Order: sequence, then structure tokens, then C-alpha cells
Amino acid sequence: MDILKQPLITEKISAMNERGVYGFIVEKTAKKPEIKHAVEKTFGVKVVSIRTIRYAAKHKSRYTKAKVVSGFTNAFKKAIVQVADGEVIDFYGEI
Repeated sequence: MDILKQPLITEKISAMNERGVYGFIVEKTAKKPEIKHAVEKTFGVKVVSIRTIRYAAKHKSRYTKAKVVSGFTNAFKKAIVQVADGEVIDFYGEI
């Protein structure tokens, strides 16, 4: 099971990257020690702290010609990871 799904690339997180803080979308069942181990193994950095945020699914509906289509957005979990001073995670290295 791959714990890290994708990196967060938003304006707010990108501004925090300069201070060594990075964001990831992770598995909903992932615990902080598992996330720490996955980041350290994948990127080869020392993780100092981790904060996690769970987002619930939101109810959405839209009106079409035939009927009302309703459902939910996906629930997900974010992890905000701070690495040790002087260490950098390069998301754009392969581009």
C-alpha cells in the first residue's frame, strides 16, 4: 500500500516550502509514524514534525434536464510535513 498519494502544490503550501514545510495527500487510514517513514524513505530527508487533517466528503447536487443528480465529493486526508533545516524535497526535478 502506497501511503503517499500525491504532493500538494498550492500557492499556500508553495510559500511554506521555503521554510521546509511540505504537504501531501495521504491514505485516509495512514498514521503519523507511517507517514513519517514513507516520506523519509521516498525522499531521503529527516522529518521533524507532521500535522494531519481529515476532510469529510461534501454533499453535492446538480440539476440536469432529466433529473437531479446528487452525490458526494471524495473524502481525503492531508499531511503537512516539516523537514530538518537545510533539507529540501524537489517535486519539480523530473519535469
